[in-house]
Amino acid sequence: MRRYLYLAAVAGSTLCATLVASGAAYADSGAVLTVGAAGGSNAAVGDTVAAALASGTSATFYSTATGTSGVKCSASTFSTTVTDNPPAGGVATETLDSQTFTGCTTNVFGTTGVRSVTLNNLPYTVSEDSATNAVTISGSIQSTVVINTILGSITCVYRPASGSISGTADNATNSISFTNQQFTKVSGSGLCLSSAYFTANYAPVTDTTQSGGIFINGS
Repeated sequence: MRRYLYLAAVAGSTLCATLVASGAAYADSGAVLTVGAAGGSNAAVGDTVAAALASGTSATFYSTATGTSGVKCSASTFSTTVTDNPPAGGVATETLDSQTFTGCTTNVFGTTGVRSVTLNNLPYTVSEDSATNAVTISGSIQSTVVINTILGSITCVYRPASGSISGTADNATNSISFTNQQFTKVSGSGLCLSSAYFTANYAPVTDTTQSGGIFINGS
């Protein structure tokens, strides 16, 4: 009897160990954001995700969706922190901690250069929907652009016309792109554009904590 009880206890312990190991493996797979490949290791809460403009591209703030008049920046970067990474099919979230724009020029009549393009009120919330690959940035989004003119510098302040910014993630190019996201002027002189349409393509998007590209996994 004792021998049977002992064998039963050993079998029970083995089963528990197997279940614990299986649970650990499950907990480490199948999240919205994975590193290195679709279905790769999960991005962890607290990981830093960053990117610069795709090679050969610029970030633009043009006066119309189809125009070429406005501000053009040869370099831009962003950095986010993962705050939630649920199972595939859900919505992952991050905080946008910084976004920079440098090498900016202007071709607006009466202006001679760009001193700075700055995002205010950071951090913002970034949501990535694995069902649609939609990327949404929300919060108290505001951009301040300081421009040189023939009469001195002017400050132009913009906010998103819809209150948020929408983009698209693409696993094939490991990128996040924004196309003609409209900003509306809330203060500034008549030389400031009344509207600025933001377009930029960031790639590759990388989990710098784990040193690998970020991928979005649907359900």
